[in-house]
Amino acid sequence: MSKQNRVDYIFQFKITLNDSNPKIWRRILVPADYTFFDLYCATEDAMGWSGGHLHAFYIDKRGERDMITIEFPDPESDDPFRGDTRDERKEFIADYFGEICKQCIYCYDMGDNWDHTILFERVVPRGTKTKYPQCVAGENACPPEDCGGIGGYEDLQKIIKDPNHPEHAEMMDWLCIEDPKELDPRKFDLSEVDFGSPRQRLKEWKERFEL
Repeated sequence: MSKQNRVDYIFQFKITLNDSNPKIWRRILVPADYTFFDLYCATEDAMGWSGGHLHAFYIDKRGERDMITIEFPDPESDDPFRGDTRDERKEFIADYFGEICKQCIYCYDMGDNWDHTILFERVVPRGTKTKYPQCVAGENACPPEDCGGIGGYEDLQKIIKDPNHPEHAEMMDWLCIEDPKELDPRKFDLSEVDFGSPRQRLKEWKERFEL
């Protein structure tokens, strides 16, 4: 797909939070001329993350041993073994999906390691009067931030359901809830998905890293 034609098309992705059970997933439509930073913004908003943690996309190169890492540049990083690392602000999704890969791994929060599989499903014509990005389907709630990854999320659900657990009161306070039913892992309301401005978020990230 030429750069000139990208403005006329939309990419459809299915984003699934790895190892979640039941599966936490979203289906989104984004402009084909998006950068990976734009895709990061759309993914965070669709899933329900706050977007405050470091993140990266990992892409396997066909027939090659090393993978490509696409992330926001960290001027303080001096790791000589980082391999093929690229700037997500300058890499376009149309140069990868459908060209060198069908899917990638997206990791949010390098501490909790929320790994997602982003599956490229299809290309569709862009609606002339339609606003993008869009979230068109999904199931199950986004976990609370900073709860320790999938394992921590599973433990958290067990703890708040057990009033006799030694950490029950502490976790209830941490979640700011009074009834365990308020943390409903199956809750997802498509109408509540709200996409912010990638341009504004990029400005915030530049200020954060003093770029």
